[in-house]
Amino acid sequence: MKNEAAYWIALAHLPKWGYGKINSLIVKFFHNEKITIEDFFNLPESVWSNKYQLDSMEISDVQKAKSELPNNAFFAENLFSQGYELIPITSPEYSKTLKQNLKVAHSPALLYVKGNKQLLHENSMAIVGSRAAEGKSLAFTDNMAKLATKDFKVVVSGFAKGVDKQALDSAIKYKGQSIIVLPQGITTFNSGFKTYYKQIVDGDVLVLSTFHPKAVWSAGLAMARNPIIYGLADEIFVAESSEKGGTWSGVMDGLRKGRKIYVRKPEPDEKNANILLIQKGAIAVDYNGIENAKSVYTEQSTTTSIVQEPMQNIKSF
Repeated sequence: MKNEAAYWIALAHLPKWGYGKINSLIVKFFHNEKITIEDFFNLPESVWSNKYQLDSMEISDVQKAKSELPNNAFFAENLFSQGYELIPITSPEYSKTLKQNLKVAHSPALLYVKGNKQLLHENSMAIVGSRAAEGKSLAFTDNMAKLATKDFKVVVSGFAKGVDKQALDSAIKYKGQSIIVLPQGITTFNSGFKTYYKQIVDGDVLVLSTFHPKAVWSAGLAMARNPIIYGLADEIFVAESSEKGGTWSGVMDGLRKGRKIYVRKPEPDEKNANILLIQKGAIAVDYNGIENAKSVYTEQSTTTSIVQEPMQNIKSF
């Protein structure tokens, strides 16, 4: 992988291409043509055009990326020397859960990680919710993290205030394991690496980012990170959501993808959007994450059709 790192960094961050477009190209050269990423970059433009159907703008993008390979190679060596690792979508180390849940169209081409990579292959649970959550929602989060740890499930956290941070801290408190999915580049997480140094060294925490390693936090990256949290999880539990923001959009995106998403059934006096999510197809659960056999909210809900995205070939990698 180290020999190809510069090429993967170049390909994964082609401007405005998107995961689906990049992965479609990877399928063509890696699966169909059975050549390496280095071989692809060294092909003449005529082959890029004729065999891979790249237009002039796309060829220009790839050529620009190719010109940055020397800088990327130096940058990659620096990453490796600091203990970071790169996992391309073609690698057996890449999370099968992520690939299965997000399909080719939405799976990131490259993961930047530090910590225990084996956590990507364990049973996992995401516990998500509002940054402003408190009380019942945080107690639910703590309990679900406790139950996950008891069942040897890795807790997936987005490292935001509120529910995300509670999920991570509770997993650690109960001697469990966790994946931190960053809303920023992995090299900008300096304070976090200091805080969770022991857990990372002990193999209980994996830090993961899909963004360029130097990317700083932004609201846009935080929103783009949410599908990765959901994608890495076998199960998704929502402690609390408002009618807008990251949790709401993440749940709606998950429902569109046909995921089962479990939402804490709120008390009648609570002011949140949990009931609305249940009405839209999420499954109501109690304090212990157990599905209600018959939810009054489901009975009273308006019917909302959930359009599942078409299955795509995930075995191409």
